Amino acid sequence: MIKVNNIEVVYNDVILVLKGLSLEVKSGSVVCLLGSNGAGKTTTLKAISGLLRPDNGEVTDGEIFFEGVKIDKKDASEIVKLGIFQVVEENLIAGGYTIPANFLRSSLEKVYTYFPKLKDRRGQLAGFMSGGEQQMLAIGRALMAKPKMILMDEPSLGLSPLLVKEIFSIIKRLNAEENTSILLVEQNANMALSVSDYGYIMENGRIVMEGESTDLMENEDVKEFYLGVSSRDRSFRDVKHYRRRKRWLS
Repeated sequence: MIKVNNIEVVYNDVILVLKGLSLEVKSGSVVCLLGSNGAGKTTTLKAISGLLRPDNGEVTDGEIFFEGVKIDKKDASEIVKLGIFQVVEENLIAGGYTIPANFLRSSLEKVYTYFPKLKDRRGQLAGFMSGGEQQMLAIGRALMAKPKMILMDEPSLGLSPLLVKEIFSIIKRLNAEENTSILLVEQNANMALSVSDYGYIMENGRIVMEGESTDLMENEDVKEFYLGVSSRDRSFRDVKHYRRRKRWLS
């Protein structure tokens, strides 16, 4: 569905953020993109959804295809109409602007089946909702556009463990019941790998590891650096300077 071929992204004509990045998202799959802060994960999503321009960013090399259509030079509005939607914090009705008015009500009711809390809060201003409710609102807005693919950036950010579990359970349901492809950027590597089919790991603007999510969860390097689990004996010095020990950074 999505094929990113060797792209480079530059901000303000000088800052190279993505360096020959390639990845794929197959139709109907959930793919997670993991990495430390500043690795380039959010920039990757913005490159796909056409949202680089407001940040003075640009895809300067490589190509991005969606269902065989080249999209890396298209405006964000054109990309939304093709069926790609990046989750942002807006209201539900605004998310339905790409669908006919006669389908708007049924789309809204579908959102409420996944997020019944939103129906209880439908007369409330978004700014007064809790963090979890605002995240549900953001995902619900994407669903209003009947997307073929949703790009999600840190859906667990700032949420309690209970709400994180609920949000990721809904993400899994959306993929299974609506056949919506999902590219998920997430710091909670355990949760992301548990709901995804395939995963990529980024460092310094590059993909350094990829594989089936179940295989990544068993990889010793992934366990140590992203899941907080290791069978190796490590000294404090090893932990402090762990980046030197990452094979992909040597």
